[in-house]
Amino acid sequence: MHRAHVPAVALVLCLLLAAPLAWADVTLNGIFTDNMVLQREMPVAIYGKADPGEQVTVTIGDQSKAATAGEDGKWKVTFEPLAVEGAFEVKAVGNNEIVLTNVVLGDVWVCSGQSNMAFTVGGVRNAPEEIAAADYPDLRLFNFARKASLEPTDEVGGQWVPCSSTTVRGFSAVGYFFGRKLHQELGVPIGLINTSWGGTPAQAWTSLEKLQADPEYAGIFEQWEQMIAAWPEAMRKYNEETIPAWEKKVEEAKAAGETPPRKPRPPAGPDSPSRPANLFNGMIYPLIPFAIKGATWYQGEANARAGVCGAWQYRKLLSDMITDWRDRWGQSDFPFLIVQLANYTKVVEQPGEAAWAELRESQLLTALNTPGCGLAVTIDVGEGPDIHPKDKQTVGLRLALWALGTTYGRDTVYSGPIYKSMDVEGNKIRLHFDHVGGGLTMQANENAPDPSKLVGFQIAGEDEQWVWANASIDGDTVVVTSDAVPAPVAVRYAWAANPICNLYNAEGLPASPFRTDDWLLSTQPEPEQ
Repeated sequence: MHRAHVPAVALVLCLLLAAPLAWADVTLNGIFTDNMVLQREMPVAIYGKADPGEQVTVTIGDQSKAATAGEDGKWKVTFEPLAVEGAFEVKAVGNNEIVLTNVVLGDVWVCSGQSNMAFTVGGVRNAPEEIAAADYPDLRLFNFARKASLEPTDEVGGQWVPCSSTTVRGFSAVGYFFGRKLHQELGVPIGLINTSWGGTPAQAWTSLEKLQADPEYAGIFEQWEQMIAAWPEAMRKYNEETIPAWEKKVEEAKAAGETPPRKPRPPAGPDSPSRPANLFNGMIYPLIPFAIKGATWYQGEANARAGVCGAWQYRKLLSDMITDWRDRWGQSDFPFLIVQLANYTKVVEQPGEAAWAELRESQLLTALNTPGCGLAVTIDVGEGPDIHPKDKQTVGLRLALWALGTTYGRDTVYSGPIYKSMDVEGNKIRLHFDHVGGGLTMQANENAPDPSKLVGFQIAGEDEQWVWANASIDGDTVVVTSDAVPAPVAVRYAWAANPICNLYNAEGLPASPFRTDDWLLSTQPEPEQ
């Protein structure tokens, strides 16, 4: 009887003895793989896990740094700015040895946001040609595996790969076209980290500590507490009612030879990617402190509404998120480049309020008032009812122009006209702009095919009643007037979800939508009495 148990006991003892040895193996954080780009011209941290108390030595070129793993098993070494030519190895040695190959120095950019950042090269205009031409071995791509988390995590899923026709198809199109332009102009390796998730709001990408520290965000948590409390019942109905009804419709559609309806999304619960901080925890926190040059951001659609963390509050939320990222990275001034939302939905015949216009204003104000921020205006690349326009080439190019003209100090025009000030001159208003480049001009686009007439302007008097206005370019200014408003006080430009507008500079960069008034908007919360 006892003899029969000896093999089992021996097996258990072997497993117990083997476990510490497996844990003792040095590991690198998942962001460190073959083919990666390490940030040039700044300190570089290399980090991972090992057995508590184990010494780890990392060697890059002729530099070696050593660290001892703490009680939590984490270790980190920091190199002074590296000076290594061409491709090189990174070697980490402890109880075992890890060697990463084909590593290069260059500039690393984080590409984050929602579905228009996640939108892949495979879906863009002229995709076959773009994919076939994507042969850039020193443009390196990292697709971060989507992960929502209730707690900050160190886990990173993904693999660095050189850009080629076989690797680019599933990568962020905006990120790729941005990085490609930088690589072509600068002649240095560029690393792109795509960490994005469709349909998610900015509060999901902001840390819990940042949000909880500000009473203005209390409404976010109240809203989610209610949703989570209702979630068990919502899931019951989803499983017992919604899904069976959907399955029936699928069978009916198949029988009729029609396209089956999409499976309904389940109710948002505790692990939802839209829950505050869940994507910061799962897809931003794990990247810190990997050294980066800067970040690009294409998001806002999920916040373009009224209510909690809607279009109005976004101007504060986005600025707070940027500050949060920079503080945690320990890089207080890294460039943060914002894509302003493209034109979307129907063209309206009469002036009016629009949450999308207000969201764009929040993006503009964030770029103007937060140091180190840029704005790529895309008011002319939308496709009406399609929230995912396929012209991602223009978006990436305009982001890259801003980086080249600011971050990299190139002598280039990098922005379209930005409203600066106005003068009331009797029955007309004269508008002044920054970034006029070679001069103000009109340019044809899908919404405004006639380049001979300036359009997109509204004007109002003290009664706050907006009417379409006549506008003309006068040197580096625009003069706006209307017979219906003899005493004007304010002007708006491209103030609609899908405006008809055509003001550009001579370099072909569009003017940002704007308003000169500070009147209460329909999506702005009422002031407290």
